[in-house]
Amino acid sequence: MLDIARKHGVTVPASLLNLSGLVQVQDEDPLTFSNFLEKFKTLRLFYKSPDVIHRVTREAVEDAAKDHVRYLELRFTPVALSRAEGFPLHDVMDWVIASAGEAAREHKIRVGLIASVNRHESPELAEQVAWLAVEHKQRGLLGLDLAGNEAEFKTQPFHEIFKEARQSGLHITIHAGEWGPAENVRDAIENLGAERIGHGVRVLEDESVMALAKERGIAFEVCPTSNFQTGVVKEFEKHPLPRMIEAGLRATINTDDPSISRISLSHEFQQAREKLNLPMDVLKTCVLTAAEESFLPEAEKAELVAMLKKEMNIR
Repeated sequence: MLDIARKHGVTVPASLLNLSGLVQVQDEDPLTFSNFLEKFKTLRLFYKSPDVIHRVTREAVEDAAKDHVRYLELRFTPVALSRAEGFPLHDVMDWVIASAGEAAREHKIRVGLIASVNRHESPELAEQVAWLAVEHKQRGLLGLDLAGNEAEFKTQPFHEIFKEARQSGLHITIHAGEWGPAENVRDAIENLGAERIGHGVRVLEDESVMALAKERGIAFEVCPTSNFQTGVVKEFEKHPLPRMIEAGLRATINTDDPSISRISLSHEFQQAREKLNLPMDVLKTCVLTAAEESFLPEAEKAELVAMLKKEMNIR
């Protein structure tokens, strides 16, 4: 980021440590969602050229490959990437798709993309992103996500946009039940067509919502470190992931924002093993669940599951 700042005249603190404090969660930071979201405001200032967007995309894929990820579904927010210089949304989408594809081939990793929109931004922008995503389905853009400030913004303005996106062939994942109650998970499933829920850790607060999620086979993208850093979970060792698994929910383990949280996926699995005491066979099941709930076409999904079973020595 210092390199980008120098090349593009972005004013940042001179020291790496001070810059890190603006864009990564620090040990002394308050554990709140507002502090976590504040990091994104600084990050958005850096997308000053197509080259920056290409570089950040390539390095995200490279980092995952170095962490031995076999298949990555990478979220990106076109509106955020376009904001600093007013780039057209379709150009931003093209740049990310091209760079992700190049990096996937170079590092021998499969990559699917999910376009994300934020609750606090206008439905008109979300609609633009949704239709551009539909146009790019054949180039590896697999899904649409609704993210952002769940505590203060409702989903109602986005209901029809997401229903139409799903009818047009996009997969749907929704951030819900993280900074808001379990009822938000129900809303995501019933009104937005969610197949997966980002986080969803508060689903345990409502038996009827859990029953709905199990009945529909909804997967949960659980991000332990992020949930702790945003204050959703007050003590890491009491994270609800083990209880979600025990309840029969299809929980998977994810990073959320690796750079902001200063983590990798292997780090999250290690934390789940050492701090949450999840047995190795349960962790392997989480890996397989993630593959089974991926947004890949069925034939490619079956191939991925078979490869992972072989690598993990599961019959």
